[in-house]
Amino acid sequence: MENTKIALVQEQPVHLDLKGSLNKALKLIDEAAAEGATVIAFAELWLPGYPAWIDYCPNIGTWDDEGVKTAWANLYENSLEIEGPEMKALQDKAAALQVILAMGFHEVINSGKGNSTIYNSFVIINKDGAILNHHRKLMPTYNEKLVHGLGDGHGLKSVDTDAGKLGGLICWEHWMPLSRQALHDEGEDIHFAFWPAIKERHLLASRHYAFEGRCYVIAIGQIMQVKDVPKSLTLPSDWTDPEMMVLDGGSCIIGPDGNYLLEPQSGERDIYYFDLPSRTTLLKERMNLATSGHYQRYDIFELKINKNRLKT
Repeated sequence: MENTKIALVQEQPVHLDLKGSLNKALKLIDEAAAEGATVIAFAELWLPGYPAWIDYCPNIGTWDDEGVKTAWANLYENSLEIEGPEMKALQDKAAALQVILAMGFHEVINSGKGNSTIYNSFVIINKDGAILNHHRKLMPTYNEKLVHGLGDGHGLKSVDTDAGKLGGLICWEHWMPLSRQALHDEGEDIHFAFWPAIKERHLLASRHYAFEGRCYVIAIGQIMQVKDVPKSLTLPSDWTDPEMMVLDGGSCIIGPDGNYLLEPQSGERDIYYFDLPSRTTLLKERMNLATSGHYQRYDIFELKINKNRLKT
């Protein structure tokens, strides 16, 4: 994993507009690649935007509220299929520019089991355009249950790339101990921590993950403003400024000792770049802690994981 230049894309998508968000993503990927980035990461559900309104708008959770149902229907209509043209465009872009992409997105399946469900998903796309990993969040967090269905263990793995072994978890999966151990057992070099925006407790989880897994953590958040909230929803009474940030980024990079390599970046739209140290840095830190190696007792503990793809 020599000469791994990471790009963290802390921008806002065109909320609830899949075509607009995809076009923006492709331009941002071009920009990052032109700066020499070989690994480019976007936040949780970046296509077409994290639905932060589920935590704030007062009509959320009201049975048969037409505004809420309209927002969900618009979100469904602007979500991706894993074999659809939007994903193909991302794969083609990665292959053309010879970069690795990590992208969070709303996923739908329009036929068969899982039809009419939205999943909270991410993909890791290799330099040849191949999808190396496709993960669906295991458990929607709190109000996300109003929007997303349950994922599965199929994506609990790391994948081999020129940048090392890459894996990832979404948001509160970082507080699921067995999810963490499943990924630690995969021997990650670089871990993508997908968040909507990175608050203090998210930084705590991300730093803990880096220290526990002895890997680099790329924690990535996005930007959302009041003006991005679906028009069918009722805004909180104090949301009077359309420019006010609902999600303010907070993206950062953490080393295997739990310390920041790139400090949290909050409140700004930008692409942040960082050249990761060599794998030797990881190996040094694994001398005194290897949770899937010499600091684990497999004669006492046994972890079994169902990695079958469900609902397809």
